[in-house]
Amino acid sequence: MTNIANKIVSFVAMLTDTHTHLYSEAFDEDRGEMMARAQATGVSRFFIPAIDSTYLQSMLRLEKDYPDVVHLMMGLHPTSVKPGSYIDELELVEKLFKQRKFVAVGEIGIDLYWDRSTLEIQKEAFKRQIKLAKKHKLPIVIHCRDSFDEIFEVLETEKDDDLYGIFHCFTGTFEQAKRAIGFNMKLGIGGVVTFKNGKIDGFLDSIDIKHIVLETDSPYLSPVPFRGKRNESAYLKLICEKVAQLYGLSVEEVAEITTQNSKEVFGI
Repeated sequence: MTNIANKIVSFVAMLTDTHTHLYSEAFDEDRGEMMARAQATGVSRFFIPAIDSTYLQSMLRLEKDYPDVVHLMMGLHPTSVKPGSYIDELELVEKLFKQRKFVAVGEIGIDLYWDRSTLEIQKEAFKRQIKLAKKHKLPIVIHCRDSFDEIFEVLETEKDDDLYGIFHCFTGTFEQAKRAIGFNMKLGIGGVVTFKNGKIDGFLDSIDIKHIVLETDSPYLSPVPFRGKRNESAYLKLICEKVAQLYGLSVEEVAEITTQNSKEVFGI
């Protein structure tokens, strides 16, 4: 991993990873080194999405270890919306928002890739958490997999001036991108933009860069040339480089613009 760091350590502009699961077990053996690599490449802001209660303590430890750069979200991931437990999980999320501050409600949404049978309770959980975000005047961070139509259906019922956030790991079409932006969402652009079959690279430059934020979703979705391997926040520079290429901008310009965009969403 040292060689990787050496290749990208020269980058010094401020980068913001708007979506990274740094508390994942995938980093238990080298979390300190991984964080050092990321910060050496200019990543100085890490926004951490929740999954469910089983990861809560790991998230809190991460925040304690890196209080100046780690910012926690809270929410119930759609793949954790299960009959018999999701109500308790949602009540815990709501209780936590009464106890302390988080930067967003996320990641939330609908995932029909793994289980279509839970669609109705996923929609219920999604709506409930959107209302929670509005109550606390916070952004939402949306997880969407095989569910654009269903996500848009819910957003249409909740659309108002208090609805805003990030469409995490955006992999849709140009038309879906425009529709997402119409709901006051930024597009979270990650490793998929570097894939030959990722498709979003074909139209991304037609989207005003003011609507774009960068993310890794580490340890998932590593960019080329590390596709298929564990992702980490240091690889955000590779995503930034690809976006810069598509927009005809410098890497430093993209880093500055997307970091400012992230500040507009999260308020910090």
